[in-house]
This record gives sequence, structure tokens and C-alpha cells, in this order.
Amino acid sequence: MNIGLHGRDFGPDIKPYVKQVLDILLEKKVSLYISKSFEPIITQAFPSFKTYTTFETVTKNCPIDYLVSLGGDGTLLETIAMIGRSEKPVLGINTGRLGFLATTQRNEIEDALNALLNKAYSIDSRALLKLESDCEIFGDLDFALNEFTIIKTDSSSMITVHAFIDGEYLNSYWSDGLIVSTPTGSTGYSLSCGGPIVLPHSNNFVITPVSAHNLNVRPLIVSDESVISFEIEGRSNKFLVSLDSRSESVDSKVQLAVRKEDFKAKLIKFNDSNYLDTLRQKLNWGLDLRN
Repeated sequence: MNIGLHGRDFGPDIKPYVKQVLDILLEKKVSLYISKSFEPIITQAFPSFKTYTTFETVTKNCPIDYLVSLGGDGTLLETIAMIGRSEKPVLGINTGRLGFLATTQRNEIEDALNALLNKAYSIDSRALLKLESDCEIFGDLDFALNEFTIIKTDSSSMITVHAFIDGEYLNSYWSDGLIVSTPTGSTGYSLSCGGPIVLPHSNNFVITPVSAHNLNVRPLIVSDESVISFEIEGRSNKFLVSLDSRSESVDSKVQLAVRKEDFKAKLIKFNDSNYLDTLRQKLNWGLDLRN
């Protein structure tokens, strides 16, 4: 079996868990592939560890069977970007903080890896959104698992985002920006801006304004079969657009639209894993100091 590993820089408190992952996989005679950005971090932490091949992206013809993300949700989003259209399954091990996507906790590493190697898992397919524009902004990485965002680039005046659904005018948002999130991303930036939580397989997008000037402008749920397009105005001619953690500056002449991507992200899920349990645990639902 061929397994790819991706992660970010980690401190001494996380090092034992990374070593545990490496030790288990090597003991099981797994062929290891380390992402190009993670490789110098691994070699610095474990100088004697040399049994691996490096990779940068993963294609359908790539020998890697599974990807393991070591970190938080941001690391997992980077891993999804590396996978692209290959739809290789991803196991997220949470060595970060919140862990909505990377749901395997540190004390579950051994059980999770053994279940993966024994193929005792299911696949949770998550919808992605795709950015379309009349110029190349993100190259081949024009998709996102969480959200697409338009945001102002300075700290002064707001911007106006004119939004259209399937070519029909929706609204002009006077705000700091606008978010279009997938159901997966509804627990991210959109939630912090007052957007609703949408269950992962609801086949929707959530349109959420960022600090809207009009208080009666609320988040809106639309079908993910819709094409949402935008025109942007502001005192500045430059705006920031982002796909998950990737961002670029664009000017107001650029035409932008988002739609559902034609491939999905495949997250590895174990039998004892439940999205509703994750919601309760991560959002501390039901916790009351009076009880």
C-alpha cells in the first residue's frame, strides 16, 4: 500500500504523534510518500528517517493510494488542493485545534491507521465549488472545499458586491465582502459571520455577507445547481478573492462566478464517526455550567 503524508511545522508536543504515525506505517511495510513542503520539516525532526519519496501533487495515475493529513483543518484543505481531480481518499489526523474536517484525534491514531490499512472505513464524499473567471487567477487550483470569498483589501471603506443567481439579479451587498460556502464550509468563515450550519450532503451553497451595512440583509441558502456571479465596486480598484486558504488580488474588471465542481473530496470516515457528534463536541453544544 502506498500512503502520502502532508503536514505543517510542529512543536515538541506534537512530535511524538508524528513519530507514532511514521512508526506504525513503517512497521506495516507501507510505502511512504512525503509532500515536498513537509519533507524538510520531517528530515529536521527525524534526521535518520530516509525511507520515503517526495511528491507535490497527486494525479489519478499516481501510485499513492491514500493521503494522511497531519495537522488541523487548514492542513487538510492544503491536502485536498494537492489531490485535485484524482479524488484520492484522505484521512485527517487532528494535531491542531478545532478539527471539523480532521476528526481523528491524537489518542485514536493507532486504531485509525489500523482500520485504514484493513480497509475498515467508509468514504464521505464532500461537494466542492469551482471558481470561473475571464482571467487565470488560481490556475489549476480553482476549486475549494470550504468557501469562496470576495473581501476588501484595505481597512477603510466598504465595497459593493452585486450578486446574480443563474443570471438573475439577487442583491447588492454593501459590506466588507461576501462569502459563498459549501455545506462543509458552513462551519467555517461563514459561521463566524452569522451564516447557518448546513449538513454536509444538503446540496446547497450559503451566501453570507461580511459585516453588511444593511442589518436586514441576511445569509441565503441556494441550490448548488446554481451559478452565482458577481460584479464588484468600491473606492479602491483592487479586491481580494480567496478559495479556502489561497488568496489573490484582482481588479473590478474581472468577471467572477462560482458553481459546483464536477469532482468531490473524499474523506475517510470510520464506523464510530458521526457528523452530529462532531458538531456537539466542537461547538460545545449542551454544555452549561448550571448543569
